[in-house]
Amino acid sequence: MKILTTGSAGFIGSAFVRLMAKKGVKLIIVDNLDYAADLKRLEEAKGCFKFYKEDIRDQKKIESIFKKEKPEAVVNFAAQSHVDRSIKEPFIFTDTNIRGVQVLLESSKHFGVQRFIHISTDEVYGDIEHGEFLETTPLNPSSPYSATKAAADLLVRSYQRTFKFPAIIVRPSNNYGPWQYPEKLIPLVVLKILRNEKVPVYAQGKNVREWLYVEDSASGILEILEKGKLGEVYNLGSGQEKQNIDVVKAILAILKADESRIEFVKDRPGHDIRYKLNSQKIRQEIGWQAKVGFEEGITRTVEWCVANKDWLMGKWQKIAWLYK
Repeated sequence: MKILTTGSAGFIGSAFVRLMAKKGVKLIIVDNLDYAADLKRLEEAKGCFKFYKEDIRDQKKIESIFKKEKPEAVVNFAAQSHVDRSIKEPFIFTDTNIRGVQVLLESSKHFGVQRFIHISTDEVYGDIEHGEFLETTPLNPSSPYSATKAAADLLVRSYQRTFKFPAIIVRPSNNYGPWQYPEKLIPLVVLKILRNEKVPVYAQGKNVREWLYVEDSASGILEILEKGKLGEVYNLGSGQEKQNIDVVKAILAILKADESRIEFVKDRPGHDIRYKLNSQKIRQEIGWQAKVGFEEGITRTVEWCVANKDWLMGKWQKIAWLYK
């Protein structure tokens, strides 16, 4: 199939592009190259894609790309994704994560796309103290970010029912790995240690997340693109839960830094307590499961960050305002 991806210079989107390049698949990729995007993530995939620097909110530009390229499948990674930023700058999240998705849906519908894979998040479910989220769990988002992602999911579902639109929704757990922008927990901790600064941890760091290595995430999305049932939702999780404080301590241990570097700070407003996905559906229907364990993944990630500290350090000026 001729595949178009959006948000392709972002963290998860670029991992998907790199995976497809290894398989010899050429893509049409779209990205507006905002603050969290970086074409350096795509250097090892050079020659395997055709690039358009456009914003998914620009209906005319997006329609012109669809008209010219006639993609048969679309994988939408494009989104504003940082919860802290959504609390301070919510309007851009509404505009990108909802209106941008509708532009893609309309263009895909008009030009006869056969498969539309929408990348959502486990955060649309809210939090859960015990048990796991099923794909049928009611949406209960807690932040402006997760609310806009939930709204986009509902918009996709409405197109599925009203227009028989061939979409699939994917809800991954917390992704981590090389090339992640350092406003997110793991690369931020590494960056702070490299800068010889205190490591900020919300409240007591007891919040629990399910951690999915980004290469596993990309492979799961590809499996869903190839084998997923149209009209369905698939949770994409690793089953590997960790408290934030334990993630921070694991990074400190790898870098041989003392735990006195940790500085507990005022909690994020509306901070979700725990996420945990039930990923049995994708295992049973498609045969996918995560391969990289957390200890291996966190070691790989920290070593990559240290080896690429100039890239990491270069991002600090764009995010320092979030931590004042």
